[in-house]
Amino acid sequence: MDATPVWFMRQAGRYMAEYRELRKKHSILELAKTPALACEVTLQPIRRLPIDAAILFADILLPVEPLGLKLRFAPGPSILNPVRTDQDVARLRDKTAAADLGFVYDAVRLIRRELAGKVPLIGFAGAPYTVASYMVEGGPSKNYQRVKAMMTDRPDLWDKLMRKVRQVTAAYLQAQAAAGAQALQLFDSWIGDLSPEQYRRFVRPHSAWVLKEISQCGVPVISFGTGTNGFLEDFAEAGGDVVGVDWRIDLDAARKRLGKRPVQGNLDPVLLFSNKKALKSAVKNVVDRNGGRKGHIFNLGHGILPQTPVENVEAVADWVHEMTSR
Repeated sequence: MDATPVWFMRQAGRYMAEYRELRKKHSILELAKTPALACEVTLQPIRRLPIDAAILFADILLPVEPLGLKLRFAPGPSILNPVRTDQDVARLRDKTAAADLGFVYDAVRLIRRELAGKVPLIGFAGAPYTVASYMVEGGPSKNYQRVKAMMTDRPDLWDKLMRKVRQVTAAYLQAQAAAGAQALQLFDSWIGDLSPEQYRRFVRPHSAWVLKEISQCGVPVISFGTGTNGFLEDFAEAGGDVVGVDWRIDLDAARKRLGKRPVQGNLDPVLLFSNKKALKSAVKNVVDRNGGRKGHIFNLGHGILPQTPVENVEAVADWVHEMTSR
């Protein structure tokens, strides 16, 4: 490629008028579970923005339903029968869950056909910790009290839960790659609430297991987590070809700590609301901190926020290509 590649986490979604029109007629789960609709949402930013990759439209919680949990969006996600006891963990249908997500794999095949080689397609899944946290807490959480209590008070139960979730996660990603995904990203969106020791003891072994399993798919793997600065080296050690970093660390500092490891990131998503002059300066700061080194994928430090001006997203992609063209 003759310039730094750029794509955006949550590049398909609520900030686009085309997506909001679809949401007037369909729920999030209907969009995700209907291959033609998931394809349409995936392609919307490709038609509008000068970006270098498509990412599958799905939700990180799709695997919890075939595991046996009741998922609802009203509007945010909640799990009506959370996992908190030995019996809850024992009931999880981890052996068949990935196979029951055929609508996702059908969407991957359809998207690949529609893209016709224009840009590569990235598949993704939530990492075991983030998905298990939803399963235990029953939805988003500020303090993760139930999760941390299970870790510390019942490490045996936590381990059983994580082994089931990681099995489904790996199989799910492997099936996406088999269906045609040309890269895979593992999202650990909630990991930043952990201490370094909690991460090393209770999470890294399971993330590392997934990353090792999917490394055999023959496609690049991106490992992304938010708030990982306190244990960035440990996070990178878990695996993945590329390490995603959020905006809470300068890109040059992250690259120094990660050595020769390729990185993805790391513009603050909130800066997309800034005026063009300030936004362009922020983009230049990220590009300059990379220092022209190879192995950088420009992205945000997390997903595009609702109400983000589409023209600002478009401008960022253009600027990255202009600033880094070789």
